[in-house]
Amino acid sequence: MKAIVYEETGDPSVLKLVDRPVPEPGRGEVLVRVAVSGVNPTDWKGRRQWPLPAGWQTPGQDGAGVIEAVGEGVDQILIGKRVWLWEAAWQRPWGTAAEYTVVPVRQAVGLGSADFDLGACLGIPFLTAHRCLTAGEYMPTKLHAGALSDHVVLVQGGAGAVGNAAIQLARWADACVITTVSSPEKAQLAAAAGASFVINYREQDVVEEVRKIAPEGVHTIVEVSAARNAATDVQLLRPGGAVCVYADDGGAEVTLPIRPLMVPNARWQFVLVYTEPAAAKARAVTDVAAAVAQGGVRVGGEVGLPLHHYPLAETAAAHQAVEDSVVGKVLITTSAQ
Repeated sequence: MKAIVYEETGDPSVLKLVDRPVPEPGRGEVLVRVAVSGVNPTDWKGRRQWPLPAGWQTPGQDGAGVIEAVGEGVDQILIGKRVWLWEAAWQRPWGTAAEYTVVPVRQAVGLGSADFDLGACLGIPFLTAHRCLTAGEYMPTKLHAGALSDHVVLVQGGAGAVGNAAIQLARWADACVITTVSSPEKAQLAAAAGASFVINYREQDVVEEVRKIAPEGVHTIVEVSAARNAATDVQLLRPGGAVCVYADDGGAEVTLPIRPLMVPNARWQFVLVYTEPAAAKARAVTDVAAAVAQGGVRVGGEVGLPLHHYPLAETAAAHQAVEDSVVGKVLITTSAQ
């Protein structure tokens, strides 16, 4: 099979297209013929920084394809099933930027009739968004239609992949969703994703605009840039509200006022999908799969997430596009689809 491999950390030039034997699934694993691999920021950050315990790494946490073989202890009925993959390369050398990969069976989730592009977009962005929408004191632990019907959610940075996922999941669960963006073009993307209200933070006062919509404040804030937005976030939480921080865009440290957060019993929840509690992640996988099955989430420009496709041989360019913060979702297609 063809696979992308790197044997040293560094810039995209370390990514090489090589021939490798098709891996065999071990006990509790499945072999998946990968159709589409999703590229996330952690793919390039890992390529630059993470150690290589196996001496090599195929990147790609997310993907979609078809189960071709199963290991010991896995039901043969799964062969031929269309699936989406999550955390394929987390503490494992076999990622999704290859014609085939192996994952534990629980990390291959039924995709039904949804297309492979959607499947490859689900993992990190949607599981992260789910955690941000369920970690607050007064937020539900599970998402479903109606779960957020009496909630107001603020998504800071609604044009990004996680922001888009948060908007779509929150709207599927019937929340009122307010989002912030930095340009008219990004405002169009956030509106297409389903945001109820869109605020251009370069031209409008976010606190003033949000308070017009939600005078009592918001239940939870999905936060991409805590260092820049902390002062704003503090003013927008209702009692028991939570700021869920999933990235450090704009700064690695944040300063918080104690009393203004103590009085409303506010929560600051930091989110990393890889290390979140196992029970919370299991719920997220189940809920995201349900949203897909019900047609509650989609991808593409028409829902605010433009797709950028690259062939497997151009994985380095795909990584560079994500590293350069391209708007939308970068996908890698393989010749095995």
